[in-house]
Amino acid sequence: MLENLFNLVKEQGIDTVINNPVIPNEKNDEVIADATHSVADGLQSELASGGLPNILSMFGKNNNNRGITDLLNNPIVSNIISKFTNKLINKHGVSEDEASGIAGSLIPDVISSLINKTNDPDNNSFDLGSLIGSLSNNAPSEGGINLQDILSKFSNGGLDMNGDGKLGFDDIMSKITGGAKKQQEVAQQEGGSLMDTIKGFFK
Repeated sequence: MLENLFNLVKEQGIDTVINNPVIPNEKNDEVIADATHSVADGLQSELASGGLPNILSMFGKNNNNRGITDLLNNPIVSNIISKFTNKLINKHGVSEDEASGIAGSLIPDVISSLINKTNDPDNNSFDLGSLIGSLSNNAPSEGGINLQDILSKFSNGGLDMNGDGKLGFDDIMSKITGGAKKQQEVAQQEGGSLMDTIKGFFK
C-alpha cells in the first residue's frame, strides 16, 4: 500500500516536483519520498491520537472531488502540508515561499486523488482498510474489521449506529489507535521507520 502511495505522489508531483527547476533532478525521488512520508506519517499520527473518526470523515464518499480550499482547511491536511514544507526548507534548502507553494499544491492533490481512489470500486490499487492497516500494524485485518463497510455508514460527520449487533465503533477505534501507536513505538525502538520502507521504492 505504501508503494502505491509513493507512486501516486510521484504521479501527482510531475509538475510540482519532477519538472520544477527549484528541485534538482537528482533530488526528485528523495523529495517524492519525503512527500509520501509526510502523508503517511500525518495519517498515522492522526490514527495514533484517536483520530480514526476524522480519517473516516475525510475519506467519506461525500468528499469525492472536494475542492482544494476544503482540503486546505482540513487540520489533518494542514498538518501534512506543514510537515512537508519543513522538510523542503530544512532538508532540501528550498526557500520558504517556494516550499509553501510546492507543499500547498502537491499535498491537497495527493489527498484528493487518494480519497477518490479509495472510494472507486473499480480501483484495486487503494482501499481504506489496507491503507489504515499499513499504518496501524494491520489492526483492521487482524480484527476482522471491514473498514470499507464502516465507511459506507459514515456520513455527515458520524456513524450510522443502527444497533445491528456488529462490533462497536469504540472497540474498532481503540484497536486501530493501539496498532498505530505500536507501529510508531516499534519503529523508534528498532531504528526502522516508514521512511526506510518508502526509500526502498526508489527505482
